[in-house]
Amino acid sequence: MRHYDVVVVGAGPAGSAAARHCAEQGLSTCLIEEHGTIGYPVQCAGLLSEAAFRECRVSRRSILHEVSGARIITAQGSELSFDAGRTRAFVADRAILDREMAMHAADAGADVRLKTAYSGRKGQAVRTRGVHGRGEIPFRVLIAADGPRSPVARSLGMPRPPIFLAGLQAEIIRHMDGSHVELYPDASPEFFGWVIPIGKGRARIGLAGTQDIPERFRMFCRGICDGGVIHLVSGTVPLGVMEKTYGHATLFVGDAAGFPKPTSGGGVYTGVRSAAHAAAVAGEACLRNDTTDAVLAGYEQRWKADFGRELEFGLRVYRLRQQLSPVDIDRLVRLLNDPGIIDDIRQFGDMDRPAAVIRHLLKNPKLFPVLGILLKGGVRQIIK
Repeated sequence: MRHYDVVVVGAGPAGSAAARHCAEQGLSTCLIEEHGTIGYPVQCAGLLSEAAFRECRVSRRSILHEVSGARIITAQGSELSFDAGRTRAFVADRAILDREMAMHAADAGADVRLKTAYSGRKGQAVRTRGVHGRGEIPFRVLIAADGPRSPVARSLGMPRPPIFLAGLQAEIIRHMDGSHVELYPDASPEFFGWVIPIGKGRARIGLAGTQDIPERFRMFCRGICDGGVIHLVSGTVPLGVMEKTYGHATLFVGDAAGFPKPTSGGGVYTGVRSAAHAAAVAGEACLRNDTTDAVLAGYEQRWKADFGRELEFGLRVYRLRQQLSPVDIDRLVRLLNDPGIIDDIRQFGDMDRPAAVIRHLLKNPKLFPVLGILLKGGVRQIIK
């Protein structure tokens, strides 16, 4: 039975990035994935900012389409459109992207085991079940990249993120402006709906929320689709970071930790960034032969310094969103539809770190007419 420095559970972008970083340090690393094919089932909209795509360190083979702007469309018919004039995001084939990231981990020296599911812990060993039956894999540090429901966290009794959104997405026939993503805030009142062009008259349509998701999705598709639904997938988006992202010689990364951005639900950027921090701390723990919380706490310090404030800010924006009615949203969209404000969005907008542009916009005198609406949802906590 081989003993590893690091075992990583889950071969999504965060898990594969963590395995690659660990192996590149010279740590003996094992990456396990319960499914037989990496990248399936697909549970992601596949829209990655330029920064997120760079963090993945992959070729351009997975890119299906490029977008430069967005349109926000309310149920009352108001629209806000902005375009950066250059590519700001990529629509990716997640199956290709995920497989390439796992291959890079293997090329770096990580052992990759498919059809191998986590089934519990036995001291400093992972219990597995899969194509080769049941087994154990000893480790020094465990990195949990096993998704929103995280069997690793449940087996250790670790508290989970406070909010879970359910989502549905489909590929559809849709002829649309291929340079813009469309966002529909009223399609799902707690969050929003989206239509993402993927080229050749096709698009991905989806929404996320806390209730009535199948019915909302059916109604949303009715007004959007030019043809039938080609492929339907479901998924879960955790919002709000778990109370503690380390413990029991384990580090939690990506969706397992609750790192998706509350403003968009996207988790690739924060997932891959967290993986790099986890690998660095795992390397330090192995070098010192000390996997106690005193050492692993450095991981939490690292990710908080990197993107922790953005996640806190995003969660406040998400909670504010719950207080706004469709009429409030429509008024906001109409007020934002101003040339000067649109220029600010172009200049300061960042899919991965939206705090700067939101704070900037909320201090614009042109938005003062709706501050009364926002105050009821806690806008003071957002501006500060």
